[in-house]
Amino acid sequence: MIVLVKANVLTVGLTGRHSDLKELPVRLVGVETGKQATCSLKNERFDSIVSNWDLPDMTDGVFLKKLRAFKPNIPIIAVVQSGDKSQEIAARSMGASAVLPADASDELFRQTVADILGLGDVRSIKEIYAVAEEAEER
Repeated sequence: MIVLVKANVLTVGLTGRHSDLKELPVRLVGVETGKQATCSLKNERFDSIVSNWDLPDMTDGVFLKKLRAFKPNIPIIAVVQSGDKSQEIAARSMGASAVLPADASDELFRQTVADILGLGDVRSIKEIYAVAEEAEER
């Protein structure tokens, strides 16, 4: 069975969360630093960026602020420290499409990315395979 990729997504600084998106029909590229993300953005086209507010080489949302100036129309999902209202307000002020706390559930994380990409009605890859297997068994 072939599963078509619906979007290219760059995750930045999300080592533990990157795998939460593997059920979506998206191509994921994961990097850890703002510098690596900048290189990736120069070489590839992405439909959305999901990034931690604080990165090892760019704290206080510097990467996301630069990204917004460089690519003003790309959907950005900012992952902020849980309970940090100042980060949430700053992320919303710079125009993030969505803001999630770092401790958001896997389902909320996945659903938010799917909604931002317009994939809200798209089934997860697991669901696609399950439906295909049921059809084959009949």
